[in-house]
Amino acid sequence: MLYEALRRNQRRTYLLMGFFALLLASVGAAVGYVMGDTRLGLGLGLIFAAFYLPFTYATASWQVLNLAGAREVSEEEYPELHHVVEELALAARMPKPKVYVVDDPAPNAFAVGLRPEAGAVAFTTGLLQLLDREALEGVAAHELSHLRNGDSRLMTLAIALVGVIVLLSDLGQRLLFYGGLFSGGREERRDRDRSGLDALLYVVAVLLLLLAPLAAVLTQFALSRNREFQADASAVDLTRNPQGLIKALTLLKEHHATVKRATPATAGMYIVHPFKEGEGSFWAGLFSTHPPIEERIRRLQEM
Repeated sequence: MLYEALRRNQRRTYLLMGFFALLLASVGAAVGYVMGDTRLGLGLGLIFAAFYLPFTYATASWQVLNLAGAREVSEEEYPELHHVVEELALAARMPKPKVYVVDDPAPNAFAVGLRPEAGAVAFTTGLLQLLDREALEGVAAHELSHLRNGDSRLMTLAIALVGVIVLLSDLGQRLLFYGGLFSGGREERRDRDRSGLDALLYVVAVLLLLLAPLAAVLTQFALSRNREFQADASAVDLTRNPQGLIKALTLLKEHHATVKRATPATAGMYIVHPFKEGEGSFWAGLFSTHPPIEERIRRLQEM
């Protein structure tokens, strides 16, 4: 059951990333259609991605740690925490990540790092006070699994792709509704008969430009939820003890509180959603970066 869950989650990740790539190409084509040259729109998409991706990659970890107010701590300050992280890193055959603590009574944790050797794990003081060693091992294994599975890199890529899609969609809408550069291609299209295939392509292009940002955000959230399930399963594979993470998630659900310095941009990094509001409804679930804790516990109990 454990390895089937890992394979199932990996397949879903590939499908979601494939949809991301298709959506980006479709938006680029739609912008190009508005300009009068589809290849030009696809080229713009590649140019935007070429500039946006490196910037996002270069600053992602620093931004998350800085926004969270995390500080690196020594083994002398938090010996048990360091020992837990070190033991799990050895078991996972990966370098020990840097250990950070966030001064916040809300129990939570997150991991950042585009590569395992440059990774960091952070725990709030509220979480360290709440959990015993077994539960702490479950949380630490979950966060190290994010680093080992490349989730921070994957989610950074997803965030960057959302940014590119939003920028391209905004450019296309401005060209479509407000005029400007490349007006010649649009004037030529206005002179054409709007019947048949051209009319259909025009409608599809408009719908893509309007709906692509929402579709990109929903895909990012779906990817984030899937990676949480994947990290849960990987944590069990690492510790061989699902009860530690089950105990931790149960306590986190009971003591759910808003993390003071969490932001919508960093919410997906935490082990549980860092805000109290917006839970329970179907629509809230679609726009959530995390699956319901009850569902995560249920799946862990089946492993």
